Amino acid sequence: MRILAIDTALNSCSAGVLDSGSSEILARESLEMTRGHAEALLPLIDRVMSKIEGGFESLDRVAVTVGPGSYTGLRVGISAARAIGFAANLPVVGVTTLSALLAPLMSAEARGLIAAAIDAKHGQVYFQAVSGTGRGVVAPCLISVRDAVRQIGAGPAALVGSGAPMIAAGATSQGIEINAVESPSAPDIGWVAQLGAIADPSQALPKPLYLRGADAKPQDHARLARQ
Repeated sequence: MRILAIDTALNSCSAGVLDSGSSEILARESLEMTRGHAEALLPLIDRVMSKIEGGFESLDRVAVTVGPGSYTGLRVGISAARAIGFAANLPVVGVTTLSALLAPLMSAEARGLIAAAIDAKHGQVYFQAVSGTGRGVVAPCLISVRDAVRQIGAGPAALVGSGAPMIAAGATSQGIEINAVESPSAPDIGWVAQLGAIADPSQALPKPLYLRGADAKPQDHARLARQ
């Protein structure tokens, strides 16, 4: 199976093609960016697909990160994935950003709790935790750093993601054994593709995973009265 993976959820614009039979990434490209995903993504996908023999017709599936992450970034990636799926008559599956961050630790069989945390600002993190065997412990959620430390319990725990250093600092101050893994600014596109390859298209839908409302709020007090 060949999977085109797309990620625009965080501070990266990435695409890659995986051959799941050989676990080989056939082509990939990533650009670090905090904005401008809409302008960068389609040319990036074209460059990646130009390296694939058979082009889009050789694909079997499209996978895309669905969040949590940037509202604008998520819409860009999911819209592109859906459009490619529709045009090429391919199934499109969603992969959560937290799961993609957790995947490398799970493959390494880390000891104790494994958690992913993305800095959500204002002392909060997007958080998910699983056991070393992959059993769900904390479902994806938006919580305070303090509550994330409580969820870790007595440890030991391995943390990954932009929110990991804050949680590690709080946990270490309480004597909890923590390993904060150095994290890139976004999930590795290869892991997005691998998770997309095993996802169930009937369950892993390409819909945004919003764990909180938009930061921007309408200014009701300044709205002009309708005539």
